[in-house]
Amino acid sequence: MTTAYAILITGYVFGFYMAWNIGANDVANSMASAVGAKAITIRQAIFIAGILNLAGAVFIGGHVTETIRNGIIAPGAITDPRLTLIGALSALLAAALWVSFATWKSLPVSTTHAIVGAMVGFGIMAGGWRVINWGQLGAVVGSWIVSPLFSLAIAFVMFKVIVRFVTSCPDDFQRALTLAPLFIGLAMFVVVLSFVFKTPLGKQLALGGPLSLVIALALALATGLLGRRLMARRIRRAGAGAEDIFRRIQIGTSCYVALAQGANDVANAIGPLAVIYFLVKTGSVGDKVPVPVFLLVFGGIGIACGIAMAGSRVMETLGSKITTLTNTRGYAVDFAAATTVLVASKLGLPVSTTHAAVGGVMGVGLARGFEAVNFRIVLQIMLYWILTVPAAALTSMVLFKILIWIL
Repeated sequence: MTTAYAILITGYVFGFYMAWNIGANDVANSMASAVGAKAITIRQAIFIAGILNLAGAVFIGGHVTETIRNGIIAPGAITDPRLTLIGALSALLAAALWVSFATWKSLPVSTTHAIVGAMVGFGIMAGGWRVINWGQLGAVVGSWIVSPLFSLAIAFVMFKVIVRFVTSCPDDFQRALTLAPLFIGLAMFVVVLSFVFKTPLGKQLALGGPLSLVIALALALATGLLGRRLMARRIRRAGAGAEDIFRRIQIGTSCYVALAQGANDVANAIGPLAVIYFLVKTGSVGDKVPVPVFLLVFGGIGIACGIAMAGSRVMETLGSKITTLTNTRGYAVDFAAATTVLVASKLGLPVSTTHAAVGGVMGVGLARGFEAVNFRIVLQIMLYWILTVPAAALTSMVLFKILIWIL
């Protein structure tokens, strides 16, 4: 076996391990609020998220990936194929090891930012400090502050609105049913626009702003009216309340986040693997690399395996250890996280769904008072956010040196 194919096989192993870690850690972004609010069980969440992440990765995931993740390393700064090959390997393993450690500690971190940090480490070792796009890295650091605060504010306001106009009413069930088209429509509006603007498939469709808004409004209206009619028929009035209405809505929003997660996050594992694949096959690689469908399937299976084997750890932290969640609170969290990611993506900010989800959970907790939030857990999570980039970078630098020596 040649050295190149040994590297390719190693890349498959590291890529699968990274995909596994994405599933184990990031599943909390989509399903934690639904599990914490008892809309679904952990077993149901793992099953649903596994299928939808795999579907998102294969059918909506990007078929073209940037060679250097998120423009962290200046294009053309590193031209040596051998250095690029070893750098991709070291970045994959470094990011995976950090996410794996965070998952073991049951704390949610950004897999995207782990890859960014690992690429920084590789870039410094291969080309020096000058090849790093420090402005882009600064935007990543800024997102640690902006995305949780923005999501926190949206979740806080949305939950206050639900309390004011729904749960404080004597007949909260009827009020929730009456206003269901509004809440379903708002969620669907954000979901459709997120699909169009955020997922790789949506970007390929290139529908344009005005047409996207018209489609989103039409689908939001139709889904809201249809959802209200279905719930009016299927939910028995006796003993039911507003939480029963929002339970159905929340399951839908959680399913969307799981689908989008597979579509967007598969690139964190498969992007570097695609670089390795094409370097071994062709001996060169450009700024952008086509991703074969079998690699998307490979990454999607890895994500699904991670969800099934270790997804419950971080899900429990986000769903129950920060604050107590109900279905109305869970809806506010999902809506806030999806809206934050949508707005940030349109502004070109490297926002993390993980940070937005944590901010949303804090928002609904603070809506009930400071005592409702476990700030000890929040501080632990934030510490790991801050450590993600430097820890992944340092690990990548060490692994790069080791692999250079071995190969």
